[in-house]
Amino acid sequence: MTALINVVGAAVVDALDTPTRLLVARRTAPPQFAGLWEFPGGKVETGETAEAALHRELAEELGIEVQLGPELNSGNAAGWTLNERASMRVWFAEMTAGEPQPLEDHDELRWVSLTDPEEALSLPWIPADLPIVRALLDRVAAPA
Repeated sequence: MTALINVVGAAVVDALDTPTRLLVARRTAPPQFAGLWEFPGGKVETGETAEAALHRELAEELGIEVQLGPELNSGNAAGWTLNERASMRVWFAEMTAGEPQPLEDHDELRWVSLTDPEEALSLPWIPADLPIVRALLDRVAAPA
């Protein structure tokens, strides 16, 4: 049996305390995901914590540093199911340094409103990310 691939993603928001906007990224590859939107992030490397992987991925992909906030709970310790081989844990994050640029794996970044859920939901998301987007919108609308 193959081990589950652990992926991390960031819900980069304009402010952790009262988020109103979300930074989303449009994929360039692989072909089946090119042109679709996602949470920036990537795979956790061997020996790396999920949080360290997220900091590394955001620096590589977007050129930013962040402060991590709470994890967006999926109800599953492994995180949100992406497919039969991978799951993703997602954290709220606020930028602390850098100006986001699509440096790797993306061709466009966009801030979308969290106060108008339709703006985020109208984007063509990678199918596995769409339930995460809905959960994030619910969480922002009704903070814990």
